[in-house]
Amino acid sequence: MNLALPVTRHSSPVTQVFGEFARDRIAIAALLVLALILLAAIFAPLLSPQNPYNLAELDILDSKLMPGSRAAEGFTYWLGSDEQGRDMLSAILYGLRISLSVGVLSTFVALAIGVLVGLVSAYASSWLDDIIMRLVDLQLSFPSILIALILLAVVGQGVDKIVIALVAVQWAYYARTVRGAALVEKKKEYVEAARVMAFSTRRIVLRHILPNVLPPLIVVATVQIAHAIALEATLSFLGLGMPITSPSLGLLIANGFAHLLSGRYWISFFPGVALLVTIVSINLVGDRLRDVLNPRLASHYGT
Repeated sequence: MNLALPVTRHSSPVTQVFGEFARDRIAIAALLVLALILLAAIFAPLLSPQNPYNLAELDILDSKLMPGSRAAEGFTYWLGSDEQGRDMLSAILYGLRISLSVGVLSTFVALAIGVLVGLVSAYASSWLDDIIMRLVDLQLSFPSILIALILLAVVGQGVDKIVIALVAVQWAYYARTVRGAALVEKKKEYVEAARVMAFSTRRIVLRHILPNVLPPLIVVATVQIAHAIALEATLSFLGLGMPITSPSLGLLIANGFAHLLSGRYWISFFPGVALLVTIVSINLVGDRLRDVLNPRLASHYGT
């Protein structure tokens, strides 16, 4: 008789999260689309028929060609060309690199600042906590685009300038989220036990509280990446974001906007579709992460 006890296999938390995430087919499709967009942006120099911002590769005779037209060099303008003879497919791939880079970089910098401010506020004395929260409330009381417009009007255009502007409008979201989660965690028994064992505040914060406030931050950060990309596109469309030498999707849309009435829709339409698909994909992935990490807020779409 075999008296051996059955072995119970426990999956890791990461495996459980991926398992719950994979139950939603819409989220999986959005994740696959987002992965393709990221790969296309990373390998843009290899996938693009031309470097759309190298003047030596442009031919003014190929300007404003319709989608599917043949270039003088032999390749096909699958998405047409703009007024400077740039291949729109190549321009979109390069524009995706800039839009995604700005969105991700600004989000992670804002996340780092917000985590630091939020943890300090949660563990600071009451007067310092009040000052920090009043600053957060003040920042959140103004529309994000208004703050970004004012900052860019002062500091000027450029990739670094718009990253600074986007960080300035995002950090408060993380600070408030981290502070709220940290205040809840610091009242729990495991934190009280760590205090009784004379652990330092730094050790309690970094090794016990911070790991437990990360799940809501992942959701907020995912949504904020999409928000940052949309805000950067809006600012570039208004002429205050990226310079002409570093065009993002928003600037590509702005460049083609003047040609819409003349019937050359493709110059603005295809960059707009790329921007829309990118933002929607990120939001769908973020919504599913919210449902998995916060089951009480689950929307149950696609299940």
